[in-house]
Amino acid sequence: MSILIVDDNQVNLFVVEKILRNAGYEDYRSFTSAKDLFKHLENAGPAFAQNTADVILMDIMMPEMDGIEACRRLQENPLYRDIPVIFVTALEDSQKVAEALDVGGIDYITKPINKVELAARLRVALRLKEEKDWHKEHEKKIRDELDLAQQVQHNLLSEMVQEDHIHINASYIPAFKLAGDMYYWHKIDENRYAAIVLDMMGHGISASLVCMFISSVLRDVIRNFSEPERVIKELNKWMVMLEKKKSGLHYYFTAVYLVIDTKKKTVEYVNAGHPPCFALVDGRETVPMKKGSCAIGFWENIKVEKSIIEYEKSIQILLYTDGVMEAIERKFEDGIPLLAEAAGRKWDKETIDAPINLVIPKELQACQPDDMCVVMIQAKAESEQVLKHPAIEAAQKYSAAGLA
Repeated sequence: MSILIVDDNQVNLFVVEKILRNAGYEDYRSFTSAKDLFKHLENAGPAFAQNTADVILMDIMMPEMDGIEACRRLQENPLYRDIPVIFVTALEDSQKVAEALDVGGIDYITKPINKVELAARLRVALRLKEEKDWHKEHEKKIRDELDLAQQVQHNLLSEMVQEDHIHINASYIPAFKLAGDMYYWHKIDENRYAAIVLDMMGHGISASLVCMFISSVLRDVIRNFSEPERVIKELNKWMVMLEKKKSGLHYYFTAVYLVIDTKKKTVEYVNAGHPPCFALVDGRETVPMKKGSCAIGFWENIKVEKSIIEYEKSIQILLYTDGVMEAIERKFEDGIPLLAEAAGRKWDKETIDAPINLVIPKELQACQPDDMCVVMIQAKAESEQVLKHPAIEAAQKYSAAGLA
């Protein structure tokens, strides 16, 4: 354990050093000014800053830079702010002592120094430093694990689809590192795509764990049963099974699941307790997608009813989670009409890159308390083609030129 002593009086340094030696402390170093202290800390370098000192004994009254100013500078530097500072003073001015503690000192001792009192206060300070170091290391491990979990969760999300007659893309902004929102799509065959957006109750670690469980289940369910009613019932079965295996908080999620068939030009969907999403049919009518079932996981047996939307030339679908609606309603009174209006616009190529910009201004996207997810789907008849992402369009032109 390293102890640094700062005092402009050599006699005081000698007294403190003797007390430390007699108390069994061997790793200590003395400085006659605060500037010398900072030179020592800087010479250690950032990599060793945390291990440079376990406690600092700091005199308050010193020339050039007093102990209070030195402590203030220590607190301003993230490398040194966790080093406990004990002030040593001959002052009887309680205001000065209070100022010293307010800038970051954890304790003080008065001169002449009582060796028993100094040893006791040092033990407390060193124990505090040890606990701080443990917590920092523990927090770092948790952050690293959360970063890994975040990467895993992100990798479970589907990549953009860009084909001649269908385009699917999403924006995803978690409120924390891990989220309870999820989207997924799967190509069933040459003409059909299944897509889902879901919102797990709550957010953060617990919601994300249940969400990742459902994500793994979802992939198998959609591969085996693509029909909307069957998929929703299967997901409900798994949520109920999960609830039976655990005790405590009851989890559920809302979702919109759909199957779009570009050959039949139909969209079959189920809205499971989710906010109404919207479809613009043939560029004319905006249709709300709000029928289907209750939220998934409420009851063991639920009634599920699918709806069908037909189109002739084109359809564009806007799916979102309630965090998006809440973000809009922080600035506007009602988010539903604004979302319906956004779904009814003509989407351009810029929208392909960031669908969330279609519904939420950039200044409202940061620091939201809930997860936000926006999925947009464009489909057109065989005689039409959806807007292509510029990068994909360029790659296709390059490939065609190479083949030529």
